[in-house]
Amino acid sequence: MTIKPLFDKIVIEEVEKVEKTAGGIVLPGTAQEKPQLAKVIAVGPGGVIDGKEVVMQIKVGDIILFNKYAGSQFKLENKEVTILRQSDVLAIVEQ
Repeated sequence: MTIKPLFDKIVIEEVEKVEKTAGGIVLPGTAQEKPQLAKVIAVGPGGVIDGKEVVMQIKVGDIILFNKYAGSQFKLENKEVTILRQSDVLAIVEQ
């Protein structure tokens, strides 16, 4: 199944990270903070939104830092994905 976001929306998949305490104890997912680092898996075309031209600056494969409580989460092919607006992206992480 493929997903094609509309307008200025992007689909992201959170980058998994293992949280450990200073003592080396691995924290379960429920005890961790919501990650803010994700990989972009689909990008909308942009266009005119609310009377303004929106050019997409994010592309598929980018690693981004996004607003902690932005977007809507969905399950897609047994993966958790989030759909959010380009304006909720704080930065592109270059490696």
